[in-house]
Amino acid sequence: MAGLVRMSLDSPEETRPFEDGKGKLELVNLEAGPIGRATFEPGWKWSQHIKPMAKTDSCQTAHMGYVISGSMGVAMDDGEEMEFGPGDFMVCAPGHDAWTVGDEACVVIDWQGAADYAKRD
Repeated sequence: MAGLVRMSLDSPEETRPFEDGKGKLELVNLEAGPIGRATFEPGWKWSQHIKPMAKTDSCQTAHMGYVISGSMGVAMDDGEEMEFGPGDFMVCAPGHDAWTVGDEACVVIDWQGAADYAKRD
């Protein structure tokens, strides 16, 4: 392992667009795993814009992230709901739907769920 590593999400190694142009996931691949910056545009909803790629009834990816801007609502399969906004650290277990709240894009840095999220076959 190198003593210092510098990578930037402003120059991602991979970009995965969401359905209907409703956002994207930008990735850098660190030795410990990928880190992603997801931008969820107003009107984005997992069940509409990621489900066609995931082919599951709800998101089965665990997420651990930090909300930079905007707001996101999350509903677990068991009915529990929470809203996350700027400055919030979020942990989200598999089995959920999510959507952008309001008319501002929601930007999240995700340390856990980036590896296969929005990956096309």
